[in-house]
Parts: sequence; structure tokens; C-alpha cells
Amino acid sequence: MKRLLLPAVALSILTLAGCANTSGYSGDVYSGNQAKTGQSVTYGTIVAVRPVQIQADSRAGGLLGSGGGAIIGGLLGNQVGGGSGRQLATVAGALGGAVAGTAAEDATNRVNALEMEIRRDDGTDVIVVQRADRQFQAGQRVRLIGSGASMSVAPY
Repeated sequence: MKRLLLPAVALSILTLAGCANTSGYSGDVYSGNQAKTGQSVTYGTIVAVRPVQIQADSRAGGLLGSGGGAIIGGLLGNQVGGGSGRQLATVAGALGGAVAGTAAEDATNRVNALEMEIRRDDGTDVIVVQRADRQFQAGQRVRLIGSGASMSVAPY
């Protein structure tokens, strides 16, 4: 029973590792400090759109993916061989599991996004990257809401 419980707990930890909050990358989601504040609005036309990915930060700083992977890898490695061979397999499994867990967490925390080059009506260009939860295309008129590090694109 103990042999089944530990891998189940480790898998649960790995599952939670992919729980980064990525909704803030959407043009349709405002943060709490943006509510009830004035936002500047400019207008423009999309010149180019390119699909990209945003690598969201993990809430646990990558510790859950690497730690959970190391536990699972160590448990699996401990099932191999006996004596010093088992110890080597356990260490190798833990190291391999940590690497695999980190990669799995990073992949889970990627968000499909759009990089949009927009020519404002005043002739200046700006690039905005936001979550790809809407369809945008070159030639489309849009509103640019906000400024600086807090700018989103919305249909006109």
C-alpha cells in the first residue's frame, strides 16, 4: 500500500505545479489595481500578427516540478536492482526525474499568445503581446487600452 501511496502523492504535487495563473495575459482580464482607474485609449491598425508563447512564472518557483519529479524518479529507480546498484539507480532516477519534472512544469506554464505590431493613428508603432484568446488579423482596427507595461488590445 505504501508503494502506491507515495507515487500518487508525488503525481498530485506535479499536477499542482502547472497551476500558474495565466489569465492576466488576456486582453479581457484586468488586474485589481487597474479597476476603477482611468485608462488611456488610442486607436490604430494592426500591421502584423505573429503567434508566440508566453512562459508564465510558476507560483512555487519550479520547486514542485523538480521536487515531485525527483521523488517519482527516485521511487522508480529504487525498484531496480539491489545493493549499491539500487542506490545508484535511485540517485539516477531522482536526477532524471528532477529534470523531467522541471521540463513538464515549464511546458504546462506556457500560454499561446499573439505578438501584434500596431500602427497608431499618430503614425507611431507599438508591439503588444497578449494571450491568444481572440482572433486578430493584419489590417484590423483596434483600441489600445492603457500604457507602458499595462497595455492591452481590444477590437474597435
